[in-house]
Amino acid sequence: MQATNDGDDLDPRHLKLLENAVNGFLNEQGEAAFEKLYKDVLDGYKKPWFHGIEHLTIENSGYVKWKGTVVEHYTLSWAYSDKAKDQALELARRCVILEAREEKPTMNNAVWTWED
Repeated sequence: MQATNDGDDLDPRHLKLLENAVNGFLNEQGEAAFEKLYKDVLDGYKKPWFHGIEHLTIENSGYVKWKGTVVEHYTLSWAYSDKAKDQALELARRCVILEAREEKPTMNNAVWTWED
C-alpha cells in the first residue's frame, strides 16, 4: 500500500482488486491477478493507459489525464463502458491535435471550448 500512496496511485480497477483482496472476495483468477499486481508494484508500478489509449490515464476520482494534465472527468461506473471508450478515443484525438498546434491540452480547450 505504501508503494502506491495508500492505493491513490493505483488504476481504479487495480484499487478495486486490492479492496476485494483485503475483504477476502477473490476467487482463483482474482488471486492470480492480485499476485501479478503485487509483483508489478514491487517492480515499480506504472498505471495502465485508460482503455489502452496511450497517454490517457484515469484517477480514482474519475479525472482523466493526458500526460498528467486533467482533460476530462468520467463517472467511474460509466468510465469503462464502450461509449466511454469511444469518447476517450475522441478526447485523445483532440489532445494530439492541440499538441500539434503547440497548445497544452486542458479540460477547457479539449472539451469545453473545442472547435474542430
